[in-house]
Amino acid sequence: MASLSLSNLRQVWITQAPQLFTFALYLLLTYAVYRILSLFLSRQKRLSPHSENLARLILRVAAITIALIAVFSVYELPTSWFLGSSALVGAFLGFGSSQTINNVAAGFYVIISKPFEVKDYIKLGDVEGQVEEISINYTKLYTPTFNLLEIPNVQVLNSRVLNCTHEGFIKNTFVFTVPHATPLRNDDLYSKVFKPAIDEISEKYPGVLLRKPEVYFEISTHFGRGFKVRLFVPKGQAKTMYVIQSELSNRFLQLYDEERLKPAPQP
Repeated sequence: MASLSLSNLRQVWITQAPQLFTFALYLLLTYAVYRILSLFLSRQKRLSPHSENLARLILRVAAITIALIAVFSVYELPTSWFLGSSALVGAFLGFGSSQTINNVAAGFYVIISKPFEVKDYIKLGDVEGQVEEISINYTKLYTPTFNLLEIPNVQVLNSRVLNCTHEGFIKNTFVFTVPHATPLRNDDLYSKVFKPAIDEISEKYPGVLLRKPEVYFEISTHFGRGFKVRLFVPKGQAKTMYVIQSELSNRFLQLYDEERLKPAPQP
């Protein structure tokens, strides 16, 4: 019994080995070509990040297609197998497969229609960040928490997008709130808190900040007075922008506390 099983295994190996080696060779060559072309793309300085991302996406789809063609060619499978099995595959995968197809279609639509490009800074619903990649299934954002967030392309397509990148640089806005209890008027806040902090940060990052940050009074609520702060940094430098925003907010707080804690002038 054991010898019969070994004999069957040996026979299967002898008959299948050439096809397995051929298939493995196809995959190896496909992967090698993919890696070479990917390396070539990464060295092309003339390509914009968005164009490079599109080229990489096309390469991935082409590699998957070639792998499928290799399976049918090496094992001489009739194409009717693929067509006949589609209903069975659809029954098994169901919702998951439709979502995948929708994500792929949405990804290509986003790349072609260009509501944003790679390295743009966008606000998408409740999240924001710098677009690092638009892949087959996901759009990847580098968020203010210094993490990479993957959002399904279908969700991207169905969301309102605010693109904060214009004319080659990011114009991002955040809100700084001052409690109503503060004795400082808006003019005092501008002259004693906002302006000194902005001057310090601008001197610290002369090559990054394309222009000085701007502060505007926005709204007064029961929480306090809200001031809109705008930052201007080159496209693709979201990480530095996050650092500058944190340092600027911290400096606002320090100067505000210094002014708030000063003893009242004697009459």
